[in-house]
Amino acid sequence: MTDERLLVLLRHGQSEWNLKNLFTGWRDVDLSPAGIEEAKEAGRRMKARGLGFDLAFTSALIRAQRTLSLALGEMGLNGLPEKRDQALNERDYGDLVGLNKDDARKKWGESQVHQWRRSYDIQPPGGESLKDTVARALPYYCQLILPAVLGGKRVLVAAHGNSLRALVMVLDRLTPQAIAALEIATGVPLVYRLNADSTVASKEILNP
Repeated sequence: MTDERLLVLLRHGQSEWNLKNLFTGWRDVDLSPAGIEEAKEAGRRMKARGLGFDLAFTSALIRAQRTLSLALGEMGLNGLPEKRDQALNERDYGDLVGLNKDDARKKWGESQVHQWRRSYDIQPPGGESLKDTVARALPYYCQLILPAVLGGKRVLVAAHGNSLRALVMVLDRLTPQAIAALEIATGVPLVYRLNADSTVASKEILNP
């Protein structure tokens, strides 16, 4: 236990479907070879920065779980206590899952697909908006992740672009408009240190 209140957010490495430019959502797709390397490199960067962890959280999906395992392996932290929950899963893209993003643009138009992907509260057919993702990820953060951090545990969260955008929205106090424009890169750790009142004391992005 420490008093540094460390929280690191890590988007999974490139998945096989990221590589193919497909909508993935809750489909359980593994990492690509490049994604495996991204996960390992994230671990090496965190180790070089002198970071250590007491507890990890991840989603119910293999690409996030494997990213966590590979990164921790590079840090010599195999066997770290880990909690898995679908509250941290990627956004459910509904009827778009499995479709190539370019094909979707041809079918529905650039503007409509952009709206489904980037707007805050517009749902794709049969799927979740970012607002819906926030509604499940944020309570999990408030009830499990944040108390661990404020209690002195150093916490790593390995999850997905949209579930992490939900957490960044709260941490960085972003508006729905600002979060809509935010991209979180695969395999790049976001290092937060929190104040005792849960606000952000500092933020560092460990770019390659």
